[in-house]
Amino acid sequence: MVDVTVRGAGIFGLSIAWTCTRRGARVRVVDPHGPGAGSSGGLVGALAPHVPENWNEKKAFQLDSLLMAERFWREVETAGGVSAGYARLGRVQPVADAGLALARQRAETARELWRGEAAWRVIPEAEAGPFCPVSPSGFVIHDTLSARMHPRRACAALVAALRAIGAEIVEAAEDAGRVVHATGVAGLEALNAGRARVVGTGVKGQAALLRFDAGEVPQVFAEAVHIVPHADGTVAVGSTSERDFNDPVSTDAQLDAVIDRAVAAMPVLHGAEVIERWAGVRPRSRSRAPMLGAHPLHEGQFIANGGFKIGFGMAPKVAEVMADLLLEGRDAIPEGFRPDASL
Repeated sequence: MVDVTVRGAGIFGLSIAWTCTRRGARVRVVDPHGPGAGSSGGLVGALAPHVPENWNEKKAFQLDSLLMAERFWREVETAGGVSAGYARLGRVQPVADAGLALARQRAETARELWRGEAAWRVIPEAEAGPFCPVSPSGFVIHDTLSARMHPRRACAALVAALRAIGAEIVEAAEDAGRVVHATGVAGLEALNAGRARVVGTGVKGQAALLRFDAGEVPQVFAEAVHIVPHADGTVAVGSTSERDFNDPVSTDAQLDAVIDRAVAAMPVLHGAEVIERWAGVRPRSRSRAPMLGAHPLHEGQFIANGGFKIGFGMAPKVAEVMADLLLEGRDAIPEGFRPDASL
């Protein structure tokens, strides 16, 4: 007997399965390629907020999710005994002279919009600690909302937790109970078929893992690159955003350029060994927001797709609202997240 079938074992599918199982549902996750086989099996893991201004339902939803994350991942790790590499250590960003006034203004809006749960500060570079980017103004933005995790390990932690509390994870099975499709790029391509305009598309990203033990320090965003120190003594850097590509899993000179920019921003990384190069295709909905709710193609079924660059950060809240819908019929999905917003 199965109450919920989740199709897709990426971060959205696994998180929804976890939350539904925790609420007492009998859950089966189905993915022919196995857990974390797509873009959720990446390297970077920068759980970072949007800037605290021009507030909207997407930013509010993301804030709730980032604030939920510590408890979410602690419970996952406790259940399965596998670490996701999660830590809310904040983020540091360099500021140009011309951007100082705006950065300080955002500190004021963060105080209001983040409800006192986190801070956005402009501080002298010297106060930011040893893992700090070169800043042209001598100042950096330090926010305390950003967190890091290792995406691949996070998927493994969810798999271990799900199995520990009785959920199934299989490569093939018939639909049973309520069905939610969290199938990433393949699901968006199925929605695109026969439509006059594109509902969503895949955007390729390339990232690298460097052997460098930075310790428990904030991540860095500089030179348009995320630089994320992980708990295992590595630093992830990435990523590209490629609309046009021939091979979805190959890496090339574009990744070399990302690594070069990371080292330019953080000279301490000079000479660090590149131990892995990774590429994958992330699902981006036309609206750029997650696509949640009733499935446009499968009557009586549901969809959770379009996480793109914010899927891991959004996952705890996505899992909550989808479990509300699947198990209780309670619809708390923001209007801009409904499939109609991208159709």
